[in-house]
Amino acid sequence: MTQPGYRAGETAQTLDRGLRLLYLIADAPDGLTVTEAAERLGVGRAVVYRLVGALTSHGLVRRDAAGRLRLGAGVLQLARRAHPLVISAAMPALRRLAEEVGATAHLTIAEGTDAVALAVVEPTWTAFHVAYRAGSRHPLARGAAGRAILAGRAGSPDPVTTVGELQPGAFGVAAPVLGVEGLDASVGVVALSALSLEEVGPLVAAAAATVSGALTS
Repeated sequence: MTQPGYRAGETAQTLDRGLRLLYLIADAPDGLTVTEAAERLGVGRAVVYRLVGALTSHGLVRRDAAGRLRLGAGVLQLARRAHPLVISAAMPALRRLAEEVGATAHLTIAEGTDAVALAVVEPTWTAFHVAYRAGSRHPLARGAAGRAILAGRAGSPDPVTTVGELQPGAFGVAAPVLGVEGLDASVGVVALSALSLEEVGPLVAAAAATVSGALTS
């Protein structure tokens, strides 16, 4: 009668180890060897080989030419399937921000070395505003949205501003979305007229905090 419970406990332990291995690989830009992974998990190499086999079969882990463990393309597929959840959580805050500032509001996420606009909301009452398409992509190091994500990675919650980096004459203000495990993102606004960091920055930061709260509550 104890065997089913034992198996359930064993399965839970295996799942826990597999998830921990995924996090370890995700946090290793240069990948991990099986030996390194075993040492960090506190298990034998044979355990890691079994975990890698299962994760590889689902495309979540791959081995590069040097045999180092890296995240597989399946992780991207999981992330993309989570996008509707993120968008749904962010839309109310984006709508309020767009109306308050009178500028196009957006939620931007990091995808590799690029910043990708995941959701965009345009204000309803302005005569002119920036047309910004969801799915737009640009380098993380250019534009307020990408720079805010990089600032968040460095631990800074402060809003950032840029002028004309992505579009001549466009002003951007963005703040990182912090406290959401596995999500590198920012909330921002972009306008054709100057935006005051002192006035708009707190509104953008508040919207970013609201999105974080919606995703973690």
